[in-house]
Amino acid sequence: MDTRLLEERSRILTETRAFFLGRGYLETDTPALAPALIPESCLEVFRTEYDNPFLGRMDLWLVPSPEVWMKPLIARLRRSVFQVCKCFRNSESLGRLHNPEFTMLEYYTVGADSGDSRQLTEELFRRCAGPDTPAWARPPFRRMTMAEAFRELAGLDLEALQDRGALVEAGRGKGLLVPLEASWEDAFNQVFLSLVEPSLPADAPLVLERYPAQIECLAADIPGTPWKDRWELYAGGMELCNCYTEASDPGAVRASFERESERKRTARVPHRVDAGYPDLFSGFPPCSGVAMGFDRFVLALTGERDLSRLLPYPFADILAENEGALRRP
Repeated sequence: MDTRLLEERSRILTETRAFFLGRGYLETDTPALAPALIPESCLEVFRTEYDNPFLGRMDLWLVPSPEVWMKPLIARLRRSVFQVCKCFRNSESLGRLHNPEFTMLEYYTVGADSGDSRQLTEELFRRCAGPDTPAWARPPFRRMTMAEAFRELAGLDLEALQDRGALVEAGRGKGLLVPLEASWEDAFNQVFLSLVEPSLPADAPLVLERYPAQIECLAADIPGTPWKDRWELYAGGMELCNCYTEASDPGAVRASFERESERKRTARVPHRVDAGYPDLFSGFPPCSGVAMGFDRFVLALTGERDLSRLLPYPFADILAENEGALRRP
């Protein structure tokens, strides 16, 4: 842990709050526990229990994102909001860029789309950058579509590979051990993580946009295309942000919940899903949301690439110090 980095983190946090408050955003402070979560098959969660001697027991879950609480506020207040809070994700890798508990900056802009959020995020980078911020973490952002990335970095025409079997064979043709029974999403992830992501340009922050619609998420579809209006931001090889033009059709949200709930049946840690949650999207205002890993944001702006320089107790270090003592037998 580096004292200078902690001082920079404090400065960046102060600048971030001033940035959004100065633009009229409402700062929210939502619970870390929830009785139900948004189903996301791409991640695992932490379960805990409320135990009251008179009322009995109830399962609760630590939030992997404040989205589950922030969207009902947007539906009710119809205004732009932001939040800096702790989030928790289970079963993920541990290391210099991963910790099961981390700080999230999440902001939603009412009346905006993902392009507006991209420009807003560039302005946030400019506001928070310091004299030692490296060139690879300074705006302007470079932009690349997912189709361009697959074509230029993997030699594959992603738009022509919308059939599951075709994408599986294309991945295997590149020497990857893609299982023949792999889903389209699993095949995509294997090709992306093996061939595309490691080769993304890293000389400036990169917005990788127009994600495949076959990757389930609550982003709006781009009509007449196989893409969703979604981007992710990379800086120095680190994934920092995930942004959507938010889906606002109750039927589409409910269908997504049903598909993801079915996939979550095989989750290591199942959780409850509120069947009525999609109803809040009736009359939901057009908006765009960004979820940013705040710890990684600080690393990028300070030219660092290791959370152990920033966090008091990185979980990977605790495991290393105790060898296998904290692991289940």
